[in-house]
Amino acid sequence: MSAPAVVRCGDVVRSHTEIRDRAARLASALADLGVTHGDRYALVMRNEISFVEVTLAGAAIGAVPVPANWHGNNDDLGYLLADSRSKVVVVHTDLLSTVEAVLPAGTTIVEAPVSQILADAYGFERPRPTGRYPNLEELIRDAEPHCAGIADPPMSVIYTSGTTGRPKGILRHPTPPEDTPKLLEAVVAAFGFHDARSTLVAAPMYHTAPNTQFQFAVALGLDVEIMPRFDSEDLLRLIEERRIEHVQAVPTMFVRLLKLPARVRERYDISSVVTLVHAAAPCPPEVKRAIIDWFGPIVHEYYGGSESGAAVMCTSEEWLAHPGTVGRPLADAAVRILSADGQDAVVGENGDIYLRPFSAWPDFTYLGNDEKRRAMEKDGFVTVGDIGYVDADGFLYLSDRRNDMVISGGVNIYPVEIESVLLGLDGVADVAVFGIPDPEFGESLAAHIQPEHGSTLDADAVRAHVTQHLARYKVPKVVVFEDTLPREDTGKLFKRKLKAPYWDC
Repeated sequence: MSAPAVVRCGDVVRSHTEIRDRAARLASALADLGVTHGDRYALVMRNEISFVEVTLAGAAIGAVPVPANWHGNNDDLGYLLADSRSKVVVVHTDLLSTVEAVLPAGTTIVEAPVSQILADAYGFERPRPTGRYPNLEELIRDAEPHCAGIADPPMSVIYTSGTTGRPKGILRHPTPPEDTPKLLEAVVAAFGFHDARSTLVAAPMYHTAPNTQFQFAVALGLDVEIMPRFDSEDLLRLIEERRIEHVQAVPTMFVRLLKLPARVRERYDISSVVTLVHAAAPCPPEVKRAIIDWFGPIVHEYYGGSESGAAVMCTSEEWLAHPGTVGRPLADAAVRILSADGQDAVVGENGDIYLRPFSAWPDFTYLGNDEKRRAMEKDGFVTVGDIGYVDADGFLYLSDRRNDMVISGGVNIYPVEIESVLLGLDGVADVAVFGIPDPEFGESLAAHIQPEHGSTLDADAVRAHVTQHLARYKVPKVVVFEDTLPREDTGKLFKRKLKAPYWDC
């Protein structure tokens, strides 16, 4: 008989039975705090097991968890708490002051103690609970399990990252019970869960992909390993020690893994992995090829938005036959490319990507903004703001974000292409390319580069490298070197923070 499935974070291990019992107790405690069916409650928490339990607690009483990006500034967090109208917010002790500064009137705080695992991962001294608010662990200990349950528990409200404006809360309709098997089948296919008995969560769980990953992994009875914070070598160590079979990552993690010295990469046995799945951002072809060479043809990709769910997917074999693709539609999903005149683009022509999610994926609206929800749809297809094209075999390719496209002298330029080239230049650890005002051409290109430690790279070498690989009009006019670029742990790059000084003056 196999051992019972567990959720693990560092040296803390709980069985799925324990997880569900603690979640049921917390459901009762939330109800006592006034949270009822349809109400929302927020999580301002780092990655650890209690994040899973707090998320699952809502299902028992029909309440909706709202995971918040704790990396955001006070203004963004205050907006999320007010916009979601969360009745309760569960907060790790070290993040309390941030929440207290923006807490809407009438919202109750529940304090989540910080584990030593989290303190070690983030390099701060473990804070003692303040005692000013109900304590999460005490609420779980003292409550009786809520046993009633509901037939159609809601999914988490995920807020879009807000890279070009205010984040929008995505409120999904409940999944009818008859659609649940189809939903599960499609998610298993998209995430490549088929042959796995364990999965590793490496990204912050307030994001859509890792949030979906851990919830469905628990539903499927998989062992779940949670990284409190991504670290390249630590990921390899966990794969070897825990014999992890399924890993989800983002391209930025691939880049950081490949930057490890060969002697470090060769030190770890990664043969247990049967699926390495990635999403969330375009992956430079040379990076993906290198990852496939390292891990083998087990690299699986899916594409979609927080709104649409995974709608497109591809295997390693498909990618190697169509380098650069993100795949073809999943199940009964569909893709349309619309040109500037709103008509269907021809094969190979760039346009706005519209997706029709697979039929079992629950429909959604934006909290308090049905008009914006309607504006992103055309004949049952929705857009998440990406530009791309489809080849003759029906494979989709991403060119860039609509809001990141640069128009210089009437020519469309896609910065992601230039970023991919620069990531191949020795001495470049990270890069962001974007448009800046230009009196002659309307826009020109700026490249902000985070150099590797000890690099002597200069602007001339950067321009020469781009000139060697791309047309001259794609060479950055401005090159700036930064200590770090504004990325989240998932790799999400906040270009607006880099663009603002150029456009606001």
